[in-house]
Amino acid sequence: MKATFQPLGDQAVVVQFGSTMSLEAYQQVRRVALILENNPIPGMVEYIPAYTTITIFYNPQELYDWYQKHVGKEREEELDSLYQVICNLIREQLNQATIESTGVERTIEIPVCYGGELGPDLPDVAALNRLTEQEVIDIHVGGDYLVYMIGFAPGFPYIGGMSEQIAAPRRKSPRLSIPAGSVGIAGKQTGIYPMETPGGWQIIGRTPVRLFRPEDDPPSLLQAGDRVRFYPISMEEYRAFEEGSS
Repeated sequence: MKATFQPLGDQAVVVQFGSTMSLEAYQQVRRVALILENNPIPGMVEYIPAYTTITIFYNPQELYDWYQKHVGKEREEELDSLYQVICNLIREQLNQATIESTGVERTIEIPVCYGGELGPDLPDVAALNRLTEQEVIDIHVGGDYLVYMIGFAPGFPYIGGMSEQIAAPRRKSPRLSIPAGSVGIAGKQTGIYPMETPGGWQIIGRTPVRLFRPEDDPPSLLQAGDRVRFYPISMEEYRAFEEGSS
């Protein structure tokens, strides 16, 4: 899959692979992230992976100093554009670096209490897709899930792999407050709210598992590249889990 480049202001470049979420695009983004992790580009500050892009932020002064020291003198040429320098460095890394593994793949099991007061939108998702509530639960539990990115709120996982059979649009009127642990659907994605926050996803259940743990390093339970397996629990099990972790 061919990479395209575009500037983001004067201190970042966006590397894009395709225009739609796919496993192939994710694998390319993941590959670039691993290359940058193992071989940081001169002047790089950080990188942010997303569904089809990875944004690389850099310090212009550090990049300029590196260029003058390692490239400008050797080639005896003037610097045209720092943006072009960073793009060339990225291309060189992509062409030369090889990644034998994408790291250890983790599978995180997430218990969910579906429906009722914890999943108020489950009936609407079922009606929209002409399914019973139990069929929605069974399909959601049976998905082959991959965390594509973390965003929106600290620890919020955007999870792909959900069946189109239970896809549902965002709510027309977002809620002002969604409890932490709420499991939602938006389009063909599913996700989990790590903290209480406004939101417009269709809430079908809730997990007692804490996704955002500021006392830990890293603070997010889920990371891009993780596999997720949901499994159903009763309200009694939900409450017992909460009591046991408090």
